[in-house]
Amino acid sequence: MTPERRSSAALAYGSVVSGLLAYVLFALITRGLGATDAAPVSVLWTQWAFAGAAFTFPLQHWITRSVVAGQGGDVRRAVRPVAVLVVTVALLLGLLAWLLRDRLFHRDDAWFPVLVVLLTLGSAAVGVARGGLAGQGRFAAVAWSLVAENGLRCVLVGALLLADVRDPVAHGVCLVAGSLVGCWPPAWRITASAAGGSRPLAFLGGAATAQLVSQTVLTGGPVLLALLGGSPREVTAMFAALALFRAPYTVVLGAAPQVTHRVSGHATSGGHATLRLLARRLAVLTVGGLAVAGVAGALLGPALLRLVFGATVEVSRVQAGVLAAGCALAITNLVLLLAVLALGRAASAARAWVVALVVGAGAAGALGGLSALGTTAGAFLVAEAAATAALTVVALRSLGASELSRA
Repeated sequence: MTPERRSSAALAYGSVVSGLLAYVLFALITRGLGATDAAPVSVLWTQWAFAGAAFTFPLQHWITRSVVAGQGGDVRRAVRPVAVLVVTVALLLGLLAWLLRDRLFHRDDAWFPVLVVLLTLGSAAVGVARGGLAGQGRFAAVAWSLVAENGLRCVLVGALLLADVRDPVAHGVCLVAGSLVGCWPPAWRITASAAGGSRPLAFLGGAATAQLVSQTVLTGGPVLLALLGGSPREVTAMFAALALFRAPYTVVLGAAPQVTHRVSGHATSGGHATLRLLARRLAVLTVGGLAVAGVAGALLGPALLRLVFGATVEVSRVQAGVLAAGCALAITNLVLLLAVLALGRAASAARAWVVALVVGAGAAGALGGLSALGTTAGAFLVAEAAATAALTVVALRSLGASELSRA
């Protein structure tokens, strides 16, 4: 097996194992605490997804591209402003969580707002570490970090349950502790190579906005449901359903460093014919995957949710099918986003996702006659479909512009 294939296999295995550990983790929490008591941990987990979108993904993507291109100077030059930005956003999110603590966490203490701050900072650290490792070509180490993050959480939660500790705060601390995998000094060593004259904060801002909005759509259901008046039991059910159906998405996301590397290589070397072939294959897979996911989700989803997360977690067949179809579209949208970023169109990607979010919000208003859970599921599917259309337009235009610039 070639080194490239070994790296691909390592990332794939690491992503799968990490995803499985994530399921084990939430299953442990849900079964150990019950759907009601696990609700604040579900919301905190959603914040982890947001922080990963805002910081882990864009930092990892940007650092990897910069190091591979020999532009580590851009990274070193941007350390201070990026650090200030991360800390500021973390504190603002903590303040917002404090103001909405009763609605989001069903508690009046400061524990979960503090955990929101720590989780945000930790997510940024993980992004820097994985970006540095991927830039050095150490994909096996990236895979190990994926496994270690959720593995550590599972070990800590398991220890709490064995000790009969059922405090949601303690389990929230376990979730934050997984970010310790980012505190590995060798991964932070960026070679002081020449700067490329790029605008790091502009790229990070566009990439972060695009991924943050995409994750808001993909994982924000429990928060929207809570704000619409859904019960803690429904919030946990929504979270569990999304966690189950986005398993393939998690695998693709874990392999993002190599996906980015390959797409960037084709884009910079003029391999536009290859990119167009990949686009056609993606279109076929999207149509087929959407149909299969919707049917399988409706037929098998409710039973699987009860089997994995316990009898207290329930959704209807229609809701399960809609959520599964939305998660299938999310995979296509992730690949399209990586392609658009590799073509240097971060701002366009951000605009596409903002449009999708607005369309989804409109759908939520139009579906207001349904139950809170039904409204949330329907708005999710509509937003993902709108993102697929918008990102496809951006990708095709970006590819066409790239071809013209090389002509």
